[in-house]
Amino acid sequence: MLEVETRAIPEMIARSAEPLPKLDDPAFADAFDRFGGAQVVLLGEASHGTSEFYLARAAITRRLIERHGFNLVVVEADWPDAAAIDRAIRGKPAPPEAETPFTRFPTWMWRNAEFAGFVEWLRDHNQSVADPVSFHGLDLYNMNASIAAVIGYLERTDPEAAGDARRRYGCLKPWKEEPAVYGAIARSEGFGRCEEGVVQMLRDLFAREPIYAQDNPDAFLDAAQNARLVANAEAYYRAMYHGSAASWNLRDEHMADTLQLLLRWKGSQAKAVVWAHNSHIGDARFTDMGESRGEWNLGQLVREGQGEAAVRLIGFGTHTGTVAAADDWDEPMQIKRVNPSRPDSFERLMHNSGVPRFLLDLHGADAEVRKALTEGRLERYIGVIYRPDTERWSHYSEASLARQYDAFVWFDETRAVTALSGPEDHGSSDDTWPFGL
Repeated sequence: MLEVETRAIPEMIARSAEPLPKLDDPAFADAFDRFGGAQVVLLGEASHGTSEFYLARAAITRRLIERHGFNLVVVEADWPDAAAIDRAIRGKPAPPEAETPFTRFPTWMWRNAEFAGFVEWLRDHNQSVADPVSFHGLDLYNMNASIAAVIGYLERTDPEAAGDARRRYGCLKPWKEEPAVYGAIARSEGFGRCEEGVVQMLRDLFAREPIYAQDNPDAFLDAAQNARLVANAEAYYRAMYHGSAASWNLRDEHMADTLQLLLRWKGSQAKAVVWAHNSHIGDARFTDMGESRGEWNLGQLVREGQGEAAVRLIGFGTHTGTVAAADDWDEPMQIKRVNPSRPDSFERLMHNSGVPRFLLDLHGADAEVRKALTEGRLERYIGVIYRPDTERWSHYSEASLARQYDAFVWFDETRAVTALSGPEDHGSSDDTWPFGL
């Protein structure tokens, strides 16, 4: 049966696939105009360290901005780090407490040449338009930078409230370098020892929004989201010890809530492009995540919240090549060879189509193709960690490709991103990051 499928389904894919030009061809993103009417377009990646995925997302995003009025770029990065990019591309000064962005593991995920080129394009674009594109992060890991951002904002806006923030956030200070240790201790004690203070800080900020936001709404948005991040991160580190589903769900809820906040902030003309891993943007209801583990994700929550007509989920995949990844968390980046995809995977079907680079519109595809790709099959997910020796169990999960995504972008062979050195390597970021961030 597998042998028959291996011949028949790839042939159907080849007939439905729309070959894409090379990435450096100005026409590469033309085929994605069909998604320009959506309010939110989510662009995935099958790994966090593949050059083609970054370059393709950059080209597609440029097209959606220039031709279809998209004005938000929102990525799987921590809010305070992404805020540094936003200030740079919109010509806004950095506050004194701002840290150099993207210096924590995995630095290569955003500190790479492919992304740097896109940041420079955003800056140049914003200098030529009346309504600049803004850039934001969805994630919640950089709790320390968010604490510093809230306190710094309040010192300039309301010194008395800044004192409250120092006292409340001071509860987390002993675990500044290892917040996961806080989660373990809080769980063993049976309560979140810092929860009340960080939640109250968030409530106080929003209670004073009419006063704080009057003169500088952008600065208030940044402070409020940092306060939200601290509150959710505190809960996240506690949830880590109750099981993976609880912490995963809290993290993706934070991502979805952040995206909704940004859409409301931008107003009735808001249109967002989101960059995140396939595991976040593919609808979890049609994967092992949702069916077996009780997990939901950003793609599912956005579909449910905005309505399917307003959202497009676009996955990305590859057969083999190289990838930037580590053996384990906080270990050095390596350029690793990606194993050829398994014979029982969606990736092998794409590879066997013989089309090296294509867009497969799963709404417009032939009914037979859609039916074949609806049935459950293995799909590969590589994050910042890649373990080729245990790949079947550590990087494959069963999914329904045609229900998980609205479209799929394929690159048969890919290469690792070009990582850029950071200030920790040279003592300065001036020559290693766009325009001296």
